[in-house]
Amino acid sequence: MSDSEEDSQDKQLKIVVVGDGACGKTSLATRFAQESFGKQYKQTIGLDFFLKRISLPGNQNVTLQVWDIGGQTLGGKMLDKYAYGAHGVLLVYDITNYQSFENLEDWFSMVKKTNEESDIQPIMFLVGNKIDLEHIRTVKADKHQRFCQENGLLSQFVSAKTGDSVYLCFQRVAAEILGIKLNKAEIEQSQRIVKAELVDYPHDEGPIRQDNSQQSKICLVQ
Repeated sequence: MSDSEEDSQDKQLKIVVVGDGACGKTSLATRFAQESFGKQYKQTIGLDFFLKRISLPGNQNVTLQVWDIGGQTLGGKMLDKYAYGAHGVLLVYDITNYQSFENLEDWFSMVKKTNEESDIQPIMFLVGNKIDLEHIRTVKADKHQRFCQENGLLSQFVSAKTGDSVYLCFQRVAAEILGIKLNKAEIEQSQRIVKAELVDYPHDEGPIRQDNSQQSKICLVQ
């Protein structure tokens, strides 16, 4: 393979999304990969898998493998296999649900233990979801920041429902993993809310779990 052919191939990064059930992990992954939001809650059993291709500064194309791990999986036999070898980890909680924040300690410990013997030490973000419900927030921002500081985590607030900062969250993770610096204009552009149709899935159906459009170039949100 020539150098030019090798350079043209996408880098692939494994991003694991963990946290309590109903904190919005699947909504976050679906909003990012498919730009849609399901109004009905559907529990993830085990694992859901999404693919999305994004562009980073320097014409660097990256394919993100997003592993959405079910909230009831904590303590399960497969959890260490799901999380092992992750390049990036999103520790997600619901800012209106204090218990989901408290339980992050267990998720964080699990991820650290799982990757102790891995050659890859993941970049980890603390993600506060549902900022569209700021008026009923129960987890104060200073507690969020303190948890980040104490555990060496990066910080992001998002709304999977409105799309606020969702693309930015995944873009920042990928950029941090690859050592690419995002400038202020790129951050502001990715932070804008994505306007997408709300999808009301039938009770017996869920969203398609894999985005098959990863071969086409995904541009920054306008």
